[in-house]
Amino acid sequence: MGLFDSFDPDEEKALHVAVRYLGYRPRSEKEVRDHLQKKHYDEKTIFKVIDQLKHYGYINDETFARLFVENRIRYNPKSRFALGYELKQKGISSHICDALLTEYKDMHMAKKALGFKRRQWQHLDLENQKKKAMNYLRYRGFGYETCRAAWEDFLADPDVTNP
Repeated sequence: MGLFDSFDPDEEKALHVAVRYLGYRPRSEKEVRDHLQKKHYDEKTIFKVIDQLKHYGYINDETFARLFVENRIRYNPKSRFALGYELKQKGISSHICDALLTEYKDMHMAKKALGFKRRQWQHLDLENQKKKAMNYLRYRGFGYETCRAAWEDFLADPDVTNP
């Protein structure tokens, strides 16, 4: 049984659109559904395409969420709250979010985020560095206490670029 078995031409075209959309990066089921709706496909076609993509493993919200969190941890650390919000915006269920974020430590991520900015802010005086750091962390969803503690650690260890 192939990927296009029992598909009419419109469904086959929708499947091609979805596969092309998935070719750029992994997507959640909601993202693919929204993309196909934006392309004006009917619900029956979208349902059939999504079902086929799930069957062949092209769409898996748990895998997508795990990769998304790993990517955020590595390249764009955010607070647990902000990360959970992003995942929910992408249609990931609460139980998947909770399971993925149980080990997530805001303090570690805040220190890592500041480590990325150390060289960029080194020319600034201490007061401006602190303002930048606090704003940078608050924008990423970290609470005040976490921001303050991360800033103190940032000052205490000037040689660390990434914890």
